[in-house]
Amino acid sequence: MAGAGGRPYTALFFALFLILFISFADVAQAKNRLRPGECKPRCTYRCSATSHKKPCMFFCLKCCAKCRCVPPGLYGNKQKCSCYNNWKTKEGKPKCP
Repeated sequence: MAGAGGRPYTALFFALFLILFISFADVAQAKNRLRPGECKPRCTYRCSATSHKKPCMFFCLKCCAKCRCVPPGLYGNKQKCSCYNNWKTKEGKPKCP
């Protein structure tokens, strides 16, 4: 029964919904960010299986400080932390372990 007069309200409702959705997504992402003191234990675990512990820890801590997250597990899972995954060296290789 809504005529042409209902369309502006539909657009307004959609815009408000989109704004709320983006706001809640930002809040959820912020909850997953690590505090600086949480980087060392996460990086210690992530680098525990490598034979190159010193460089792994150096780069993991550097990446964690910038990205405020460390992917779960000993390797892989970088898609869980996009900044960690997308930070590359000058040669285009992954910077973060």
